[in-house]
Amino acid sequence: MRQIIHFVHVSLDGYIEGPNGEFDWPAMGPELSAYSFDLMERADTFLYGRPVWEMMAGYWPNVESISDDPHDLKFAPVWRRTPKVVFSRTLREPGHGARVVNGANPAEQVAALKAEPGKDLLLMGGASLAAELTAHGLIDEYQVVVHPVVLGGGKALFPEPERRLDLRLVESRTFDARTVLLHHRPASH
Repeated sequence: MRQIIHFVHVSLDGYIEGPNGEFDWPAMGPELSAYSFDLMERADTFLYGRPVWEMMAGYWPNVESISDDPHDLKFAPVWRRTPKVVFSRTLREPGHGARVVNGANPAEQVAALKAEPGKDLLLMGGASLAAELTAHGLIDEYQVVVHPVVLGGGKALFPEPERRLDLRLVESRTFDARTVLLHHRPASH
């Protein structure tokens, strides 16, 4: 069965975006970039909630005219060719090689995706979709990259979970003498 890997960037104080929606603080140094590409080799589908999708769809299709960052330029073609699933109750035509799953029960639909043949599913960032999938026990790995920035507020990585989530540490590493990966699995796995 395919696994869902939640790969997310977080501030030292636990936020995935700043108080005004800022996401200009994650730095993809060479080591972190290389790790992210290794991780993407395990997956054949990217999963997004609508807010993260809108950010991604507004950036990656035209990144060459916006950025000269080596990571961005290498990731853009990967993003373009990888199938994407967007979970949204309002979005109809996502474009960019994505399909929308807009049913009332994303957990049911994700369970069906996990049962399909293929590589793993990579949930890229986000809080709401990740929280819902976590509540249903559908996330198999949490790969959280902690960045050395304190945002002082914003959107929390785990916004008020319904119940306690016990995790076990699988791995921790530092990248570029700047960021720390905390790789966890649910304790029940």
